[in-house]
Amino acid sequence: MDEKQFPAALSVPVYYFDQPGPDNTGHVLDVVAEAAEALNIEYIVVASTTGRTGALAVRRIRGRNIVVVTHSAGFAGPNTQELDPSFRAEIEQAGAAVLTCQHAFGGVGRAVRKKLGTYELEEIIAHTLRIFGQGTKVAVEIALMAADAGLVTAGAPCISVGGTDEGADTALLLKPANAQAFFDLRIMEVLCKPRLG
Repeated sequence: MDEKQFPAALSVPVYYFDQPGPDNTGHVLDVVAEAAEALNIEYIVVASTTGRTGALAVRRIRGRNIVVVTHSAGFAGPNTQELDPSFRAEIEQAGAAVLTCQHAFGGVGRAVRKKLGTYELEEIIAHTLRIFGQGTKVAVEIALMAADAGLVTAGAPCISVGGTDEGADTALLLKPANAQAFFDLRIMEVLCKPRLG
């Protein structure tokens, strides 16, 4: 087939890890820093339960606006917050924002499942995204949350970083959307993710 018949295309590196999990965190953050510089991406959204990954992000990624998204208060149990205060202080001292709010794919729908034993729409979307890996689901979810909080601009490319259980193993270049406009979110590039999971 003649090359002229193909539309314009872009070739970009993608890193695939053998396994999901925290062992990939350093590599993910290096990939994110490099991509943000090459693509002139201003905003980076990072999932961080305890704050460890968020603190690593602010140490390794410079010159960008970083939004660290935590679990909601009460996620692990009533009146609990899993974010370590020392990590929060380090993240905020570096000039990054910390976002703690209801999960875009949780909340009342999760309460319905726990009480009535049936899945609601948000959790069905979460399970569908998990076919690409837990980190992909997390990266999409936190981008929605950051857009809803006004910490990133809907429709403007950013990099979103998620993981599986702890640490980071996935990074996506995407255009975030507000949760009420979920289907406007666009994944532009997969920067890295696990092959298995």
